[in-house]
Parts: sequence; structure tokens; C-alpha cells
Amino acid sequence: MSGTRKRVVVFDYGFGNVRSAERALARTGAEVEITRDFDRAMNADGLLVPGVGAFAACMRGLTAARGDWIVDRRLSGGRPVLGICVGMQILFARGVEHGVETEGLDEWPGTVGPLTAETVPHMGWNTVDAPAGSRLFDGVGTGPDGARFYFVHSYAVHDWTLETANPAMRAPLVTWTTHGEPFVAAVENGALWATQFHPEKSGDAGAQLLSNWIETL
Repeated sequence: MSGTRKRVVVFDYGFGNVRSAERALARTGAEVEITRDFDRAMNADGLLVPGVGAFAACMRGLTAARGDWIVDRRLSGGRPVLGICVGMQILFARGVEHGVETEGLDEWPGTVGPLTAETVPHMGWNTVDAPAGSRLFDGVGTGPDGARFYFVHSYAVHDWTLETANPAMRAPLVTWTTHGEPFVAAVENGALWATQFHPEKSGDAGAQLLSNWIETL
């Protein structure tokens, strides 16, 4: 990566593997800070929103730290945000866990619901099917014989409904995988990118993905 080091904030709202994310991003050459400071999160070149645990608990924590407002304002200004695991899930309209529905950030339409599979949680390595033109997966092989990424989750988004009505705008790029049933593994939508898997725990392939994100900042 050339030029000035990119400044990235890993948003610390109490849910997520912030230290793992910090180390992985630092290896890309970025200047990384773990904080919930409002101004620093707003002004960083990139904001990473991690997430581990329950959808409802993550939303409560994010809202208490004003992260909902920060994400919305950054995206309104075209400033990059990357969500990981539950940090991706809360970007959707709602989550349903144990019959309880919780409102998400509603950056994308859709509902996060339980996985239907013989083994839940989905814990371990899986391939993904990325669309042509993906910048996130640039330089990383995907498909049945491609790179594997580390997942650990019991809930997922099973339907993608957002399209673009403006032909001049690039349509969102959605990457899928399967565990019992197909579900969304990653999304690239303008300044907002997200992965259901953990790139910071996905070895060389995950490191390449994080480098690809940093290069776009």
C-alpha cells in the first residue's frame, strides 16, 4: 500500500473480537485504534464494526455507544464502514432470535433468522461464491475449490431483496455460501461492506480481504 497510512477505528461497543481485528488490520499497514470516541470514529478513514453474540444485545450496546448514529452519518457522507459477523447482521432491518424481533440499523432490507442445518452453530471453515467484479475478494479464489473462511454463527440472512433502480449506480454485490441452506456471506454496497465470516481469523485469505478493504479507503 502506497501513500499515507490509512487510519482505521475498530469500534469498541462491548461486542466483538476487537484485539484480533486490530492485529489483523495492523498487518495491512493501517494505523489502527480501538475506541468508542465519537469524533475519532467519525473522522477515521475506515470504521470497522465487529460483533459477537446475540443480535439484540449487540444492538443495545451499539445504540448505547451512539454507534447507530455514527454508522448512519458516515454512510451518508460516503465514508467506509465494514461490519463483521453480528456486526454485519445488525446492518439489516431486523433480527429474530427465539421468537423475539429486534430492529436493526436498516441499512439493508432483510431479516436475520436461524440457520436450518444438521449442525448449528455453523462453526468452522467454508468456501464462498463471490460475484464477478468483487473488490473485496480481489486476488482471492472463491467457489467450491476456492479459499476457505472461518464462520461461527447460528443466524444468517437468507434472502437478499435490495436492488438499484438507477442504472448509473453499481448494484450491490452479494456473496453467498451454504450450510444446510444458502445464506449471505458478504455484501459490497458502496461505502458499506460486510462479512458474515471472520476475515481476521481466516488466515492469508482473510488478510487479503482486509487489505483489499484498506486499499479502497
